[in-house]
Amino acid sequence: MLQVKRAGHSTLTTPDIGRIVDYFTRIVGLSLVARDKDRAILATKSGLEAIALERGDAGEAPRLSFQIAPGSDLDALAGRLAQAGLKSELRHDITPGIREALTFKDPKGTTLEIFPDCAFAADDDTFTGVMPLKLGHIAYTCPDVAGMVKFYCAFLGFRVSDWRSDFFAFLRCSRDHHTVNFLRDAKTAIHHIAFEVRDWSDIKRASDLLAKNKITLTWGPLRHIIGHNIAIYHKNPDGVVIEFFCEMDQMHDEELGFFEPRPWHQDPAAAAKSVGRRYAVQLVGTDVSQSEPCPYRGSVAVRTGEEMTCYEAAIIS
Repeated sequence: MLQVKRAGHSTLTTPDIGRIVDYFTRIVGLSLVARDKDRAILATKSGLEAIALERGDAGEAPRLSFQIAPGSDLDALAGRLAQAGLKSELRHDITPGIREALTFKDPKGTTLEIFPDCAFAADDDTFTGVMPLKLGHIAYTCPDVAGMVKFYCAFLGFRVSDWRSDFFAFLRCSRDHHTVNFLRDAKTAIHHIAFEVRDWSDIKRASDLLAKNKITLTWGPLRHIIGHNIAIYHKNPDGVVIEFFCEMDQMHDEELGFFEPRPWHQDPAAAAKSVGRRYAVQLVGTDVSQSEPCPYRGSVAVRTGEEMTCYEAAIIS
């Protein structure tokens, strides 16, 4: 019904806006576009709005914006949504760069802000923090992953890129392998927010910068099996997991139907078996003889007694 083109910005709540603004500007390397007592807007150095902060409980993500084709008629889209039984509202001045957006809730309660046109923030040529290229993807936990996938594909034009068994879905709206992820859990919450950086050298620079600021990596550096992006993870001061990544798989032609070919695509099962076993051993400190293939794609299993735990296969760099 709609055709989303890219992720716009994610709204996060925090009890201490000043502290989180400092983190996103000094560590992540975003630019402060607007600020008042209860709200702040941050953009990449090139001017793409990426994060909106609002005063509230730590680590909640009540809204998410997406851009559709520039010049789209939001009134006409609202009528089509109404015919499908979905109530929407036209709102103005969402951010300094978004003057008009159509808003409605997805099944897990997140307000989606759909906008056709945006203005870039002023260029910022200061060299501060990691300085990502863009907000890459957003992952959520929720009880009904299949329902979320159905909604995002039917109403927003997303396509399924990958599943891990039936509990973790990866959806794309552009060339990028995924723009939203849904992981099954009893609690609905933000799982992580990911920013794309230029290349592996930026991942190394980000790792050094985090270490100098006494911010511990919670995972990585690694290369994922699903999406094949190189990534590192850490937590922001509110406990929200932040990922920096590069080299994600690209779908250059939907009609051809395959992601950009890379060496590991030739035999992903062998890669998961060989690399994944080593990674699982490093992760849990068990002996190689105790690891075994896992039924989930891109995973391996480690058995302790009668219990078997699956881990994603990844390369430690």
